[in-house]
Amino acid sequence: MLSAGVPGFGFAGGEVWGVHVAFSGNSRHYAERLPNGTRVVGGGELLLPGEVRLGEDEAYSSPWLYAVYGDGLDDQARRVHRMLRARPGHPKRPRPVTFNVWEAVFFRQDMPTLLRLAQQAGAAGVERYVLDDGWFLGRTDDSRGLGDWVVDPARFPDGLGPLIDAVQSHGMEFGLWVEPEMVNEDSDVARTQPDWIMRTGGRLPVRSRHQQVLDLTNPAAWDYVRGRLVALLETYDIAYLKWDHNRGLVDAGRSPDGHGGVHEQTLATYRLMDELRRRFPGLEIESCASGGGRVDLGILERTDRVWASDCLDPYERQQINAWTLQLVPPELVGAHIGASPDKTTGRQTGLAFRAGTALLHHLGVEWDLTRVDESSLAELREWISWHRDVRSLAHSGDVVRLDRLDDDAVAVHGVVSQDRSRAVFVAARLATPFDSTPGMLLLRDLDPEVRYRVRVVRGADGREEDPSGGVVVPGRVLMTTGLRCPTLRPGDLAIVELTAR
Repeated sequence: MLSAGVPGFGFAGGEVWGVHVAFSGNSRHYAERLPNGTRVVGGGELLLPGEVRLGEDEAYSSPWLYAVYGDGLDDQARRVHRMLRARPGHPKRPRPVTFNVWEAVFFRQDMPTLLRLAQQAGAAGVERYVLDDGWFLGRTDDSRGLGDWVVDPARFPDGLGPLIDAVQSHGMEFGLWVEPEMVNEDSDVARTQPDWIMRTGGRLPVRSRHQQVLDLTNPAAWDYVRGRLVALLETYDIAYLKWDHNRGLVDAGRSPDGHGGVHEQTLATYRLMDELRRRFPGLEIESCASGGGRVDLGILERTDRVWASDCLDPYERQQINAWTLQLVPPELVGAHIGASPDKTTGRQTGLAFRAGTALLHHLGVEWDLTRVDESSLAELREWISWHRDVRSLAHSGDVVRLDRLDDDAVAVHGVVSQDRSRAVFVAARLATPFDSTPGMLLLRDLDPEVRYRVRVVRGADGREEDPSGGVVVPGRVLMTTGLRCPTLRPGDLAIVELTAR
C-alpha cells in the first residue's frame, strides 16, 4: 500500500489516500507531481519488454488497482479489513493456533523428534501442526530435492501417515510445507526435464538459494506439479499447505523463445491454487514467499494466511506486524512465538515479550519444545489460552495503532470490538526512554459514553499485574486524558484489557 496524505497524517487522523496493486507478479506503485502541478498516486502491473503481445482483436486485462481513502492510516486499513472480511470465502472458523517445526529442527527431521514435538505442541493447546521443509527425498539441505515431492523413505519408512495419525491423536490438524514453483538443479525433475526451468537464453539464470524457477506456463510442467500435489492431498489427510516461494524471478523467460514470463507464470500459479482449492474444498493455503515476499490482494483471493516475515525477533516483529496490518487483517497475518535467542538476530527476549507481540494476530509457535523447561511450557500454555480467549475479538474488531509517544520508544497496538464493548491494547517498550516518567496513552475508538473496567492483565513478567479487578474509567477520559503507560524496560510489555461496565 502506497499512501499519501495531508502533512502530519498518522494512524489516528489526517486525510490519506492509498493505492494497492492486487497482483503477485511484477508491479509498480508511484507518487508523482504532474507538469500542471496535480499530484497523483497510482500503480499497475510492471510488464517486461514483449511480455504481453496483442494481436488484432486481442485484449489485456490488468490487475485490479485498489484505491483506499481514510481519515488516518487506521481508518484506511479498517476499510480494507472490512472489505476482506465481507468476502464469501473469508475464513469463518477460528484461526487455528499453529505449530511449525522449522526453527525447532530445520532440516534435521526424524520421527522420534517430530513425535515428541507433536506431543508437546498438543499439550500446549496448539491446534495445527505443520511439517516444514525437509520431508521429501534427499532433502538434507536446501541444495537438492526441490521439485520431486516424494516422501523420503529414509526418514518416513511408512510414509507420513504415522506422523499424521499422531498429530491428530493430540487434537491437531496436519499441514505440510511445499514450494511448487521452484526446483533444485540437483533433482530428478530438473535432470529429466531441464527445459522446464525458466530462462531467457541458453544459460541458466543466476541461482538463489540453489534454486531455479519451474516454468508453470509449460502445460507439461504445470500438469506434473498439479499431479504431485494432488497425489499428496489424496493420500494423506492434509488440511493446510504452507506455500513457499524462496527466490525472485530473474531471467524468467518462457520456453521456447525466452520471452518474459512473469505475467503468465503468476497466472499459472493462481490457476494451480484455484484448482487445488476446487478439488479439495477444505484445504487452506498460506502464502509464505521467503517470509513476506508475496502479500497482496491477488494472492489473498486464494489463500487463508500470509507469513509476514521469517524473522521472529519481537523487536523486529513489532514493526513488521504493524505495517502488514495496513493491508491484511490480523486473522490472516501469521505471527509466531519463537525461541530466545532469536534464530535470525541472536537477540535475547523474554517469553512475555515474544508472546505478547504475536498475541492479537494468527498465533503460532516455532520453537523446539522438547528443550523447553516445564515452567516455560506452563507459561506458553497460558499465553495460548489467553489468545484463544481474545481471538474472536482480535479477529473481528477494529485495529488501532497509536502514534508513538513523545520518546518514540513505546509501540502500542490493539483491537476494539465493533460495538465498542471490549478492547485489548499491547504496549511494548522497544528502547530506553528519554526520561523515567512514562507517557500517557490516549486510547482511541472507544465509546465516550461508556464506563470501562481497565485491567493490566499481563505485566512485564508475564503474570497478571492487577488481580484486584482493575479500575473503572469513562471512555471519554481514556480518549482525552489517557491512561498512564505502565513503567516498562526495553523488552517488556503490558497488555491492557477494557471491558464495558
